[in-house]
Amino acid sequence: MYCGTVEFVCSPSAVRHVPVLLDECMGFLKPENGGVFADLTFGGGGHSRAILEANSETQLLSFDCDPDAVERSMVFKKDFSDRFQFHDGSFRELDQVSSANEFDGILMDLGISSFQLMEPEKGFSFRLDAPIDMRLDPRRGMSAAEFLETASEESLVRAIREYGEERRWRRVVQAIISARGTGALARTMSAAEVVSGAVGGRHARQRIHPATKTFQGIRIAINGELEALAVTLPQAFSALKNGGVLAVISFHSLEDRIVKRFMRKMAGRPEHKNDSRSMHDRTSHGKLVTTKAIIPSREEVESNPRSRSARLRIFRKSKVEEMEEL
Repeated sequence: MYCGTVEFVCSPSAVRHVPVLLDECMGFLKPENGGVFADLTFGGGGHSRAILEANSETQLLSFDCDPDAVERSMVFKKDFSDRFQFHDGSFRELDQVSSANEFDGILMDLGISSFQLMEPEKGFSFRLDAPIDMRLDPRRGMSAAEFLETASEESLVRAIREYGEERRWRRVVQAIISARGTGALARTMSAAEVVSGAVGGRHARQRIHPATKTFQGIRIAINGELEALAVTLPQAFSALKNGGVLAVISFHSLEDRIVKRFMRKMAGRPEHKNDSRSMHDRTSHGKLVTTKAIIPSREEVESNPRSRSARLRIFRKSKVEEMEEL
């Protein structure tokens, strides 16, 4: 079990970031043995720090497309010198800055970091009134406000029904279209009120805010999150050394489905229950280290409620001798 730093606090925002499933990730990646690793989602740096502190010889390449993460990475550069490298960009650029068979372990934590959620100007949370932005990289692409005002009805349906998995998507889509030009879609709290009004407001027994699913769907849509994940997983597999480990933490079913199917495919298993291909049509390139997703312990959820929906899946790429046996 990893016993080093378990949280990362950074000025000036002083937002407390607690890495999810830290012990479990370190247990499978085994950075204490040394080697070269990649953290494709630097965020608050919790996982990155654990990897680097596990062994004084360990090297790490971290990614983050949030420009504010550059400042946080400077602390790591000071603490770990040349053992730490940082790429200011999306993890879908992995193949542009790395080589095949380079890493002993690769970690992807697909959650939105505490820094992004708790800084109003990022525009992710309807609990903080601010312009509704939601871009992981505010230097690129369309903000959520622009999307809500200009997206086609088809794009809104895809975002809210498919990505947000909102059952009352028809009402929400029509409410958004009706609110265009009023200014209500420009800010987080007023946009959340539009959605809440469409789905009937909040009731005492509801566990989540009625706008949660819609906000999730809009965020996924404007950032192309599922497409980026689907593109990056094969790159990560290629960048792993033989015997290397890929660890992916997802936070909702759409992400987890993509990860699960990719890992099952690379393990030579049926990707889903309707996969009719025979064993001869499938090729194994490694194995699922655990057949089911790993979830946080009750203690972790109690201490860090944001971890409750986390799902960790682990894949190990075949070693050379294993490949020769196939």
